[in-house]
Amino acid sequence: QVQLVESGGGSVQAGDSLRLSCAASGRSFSRNAMGWFRQAPGKEREFVAAINWNAASTSIADSMKGRFFIARNNRTNTVSLQMSRLKPEDTAVYYCAASATFFGGPSRSPANYDYWGRGTQVTVSS
Repeated sequence: QVQLVESGGGSVQAGDSLRLSCAASGRSFSRNAMGWFRQAPGKEREFVAAINWNAASTSIADSMKGRFFIARNNRTNTVSLQMSRLKPEDTAVYYCAASATFFGGPSRSPANYDYWGRGTQVTVSS
């Protein structure tokens, strides 16, 4: 059974940093793109960041460039999201996702991801 489990969420003040982690189990994703999405209350799920299989290519949402960084460790089957200078508008549930396609690029579309975690809450207060 494939599982993606996010961790590292919490409540912070504006300007703080958080590091989210996603641990995959049940299969290796070392040849697959992985990504992060988020969903705020009353809003649609939106793209945050993605990384291709060997970390040679990443994609970050425009509003998060320079503040959010994605990385992966294929040896441990994990992907992380380093978030800095957090803003109240970053408040959301953050989801980890993984593609079943081998050697795909860091897609911004949730339709290109086949496995999803249950999410971790990030709350940023002003």
